[in-house]
Amino acid sequence: MADFFHPDRLQKLEDLKASGADPYPAQAAFAPIDGVTATSGPKRELAAALLAQAEERQGETVLIYGRVLGRRGYGKLAFLDVCDQSGRIQACMQKDLVLPAEFEHLKQLNLGDIIAVEGELSKTKVGEPTVFGTRFRILTKALENPPEKFHGLADAELRARRRYVDLFANQEVRDSFFKRSAIIQAMREVFLARAYTEVDTPVLHPIYGGANAKPFSTHHNALDMQLFLRIAPELYLKRLLVGGMERVFEFARVFRNEGLSMRHNPEFTMVEFYEAYSDVYGMMELTEQLVVAAARAAGCEQQDGSLKTIFRDEEFQLSPPFARVTYADVFLEHVGCAATDRVGLPAKMADHGIQVANSSEYAWWKAVNDLFEELVEPHLRGPIFVHDYPAAICPLAKPLASDPTWAGRFEFFLGGMELANAFSELNDPQLQLAKFEEQVVDKDPESPNQVDMDYVRALAYGLPPAGGCGIGVDRLIMVLLGKDTIRDVLLFPHMRPEKDFGGAAASTDEPLVKTGDPS
Repeated sequence: MADFFHPDRLQKLEDLKASGADPYPAQAAFAPIDGVTATSGPKRELAAALLAQAEERQGETVLIYGRVLGRRGYGKLAFLDVCDQSGRIQACMQKDLVLPAEFEHLKQLNLGDIIAVEGELSKTKVGEPTVFGTRFRILTKALENPPEKFHGLADAELRARRRYVDLFANQEVRDSFFKRSAIIQAMREVFLARAYTEVDTPVLHPIYGGANAKPFSTHHNALDMQLFLRIAPELYLKRLLVGGMERVFEFARVFRNEGLSMRHNPEFTMVEFYEAYSDVYGMMELTEQLVVAAARAAGCEQQDGSLKTIFRDEEFQLSPPFARVTYADVFLEHVGCAATDRVGLPAKMADHGIQVANSSEYAWWKAVNDLFEELVEPHLRGPIFVHDYPAAICPLAKPLASDPTWAGRFEFFLGGMELANAFSELNDPQLQLAKFEEQVVDKDPESPNQVDMDYVRALAYGLPPAGGCGIGVDRLIMVLLGKDTIRDVLLFPHMRPEKDFGGAAASTDEPLVKTGDPS
């Protein structure tokens, strides 16, 4: 595969080498002056901290590292915009202040290069906080142009494909991913405050389960067996409850071999959590706490203490309590007949191209739920819990004692999307075995065609009454940060192969030259 580099940058790289400088040094420290090394000098500062402390730290000698994303002036004076993860700060390189050999390296400097500057923190005549450099060094020579200063990467696909450029060129993008980290940490702290234990469970499963989805498969050579990338961590987490770990959670990467869309990525993050001696209603209360904590970490808190976010031009109030409605009630409201109406529903299904696959109870109720997804879910703007789902389509949930037609399950909707799914966990091993066997007979392509006998055996040892829930972390972050598509909250979303390695240049102010073997 060919590499693409800019001729001007290649020439400056060679000039830098010819001067005796290393364009990619192993250490960021400056060369010694009169036997005094940089290790005895100032420690690195972040741009944001220096800008915030500019008044009280006037006259201090400081050290900054970062990428050059702006340059003004040449000759005896140059102003550089130095960008690090926290923001940008200006550096002034004045010929009579900088070591002559180091000042000469400004001739080899391009936008996008990563540099070190040491000097006095002061202000320019117009009052801008500036590091007036006395030392200067190129730490990394960039061979590709950064995007144009004021517009960044405009093409949405190019931004996602070249996230490494999008991040350094756009402070807002960087901040979004810092917020993503803060949201996950805030959720983690809710669990830890409730004496939950964070765990890791296998990613490779001999039998996929815990959800209805098509898996990715692979082959283990040493064991000569087929394995599946997990579609959910559920069955392993519930095994831990059997083992006496009564409150567990996992931020899990899961994989579903399905299409790409504004709300789907084949690899995504979900948090699943299980609590012994709880139930689906306990999971509602905890899910509400998690959403509120995540919203605060995302910056959704208003001056009056309320929480709100704007997602796809729609405002959502996130202050608890969230609305709760039964599946049967909301079905009747939006479909116009009861979910149990086997006389009226076939016509409704036919109107929407929904077919009942076979004569099984599962097939019937799956068709009912397809109608629910078609006619009801678009109205579930949220935040709202829909609870008591049809038991026939909930093989891992406990049927309600009051009416076994329905199961102790909820789905949580926000922004018109399902973000969470929870159960009062089925812990009857005989009933669980029967439901697994029904799935095998029914041959649903999204269900495993094999009974997980080890999980049934685990239940036979005794799973305490429990509640469990899974939350789609990426979708939640989408709504809280007001991002239109899921790939805007994924650092490296899955995308179709790039046809041309070079692709469209991020900036067109310099030509491309091809080097290396094009084969």
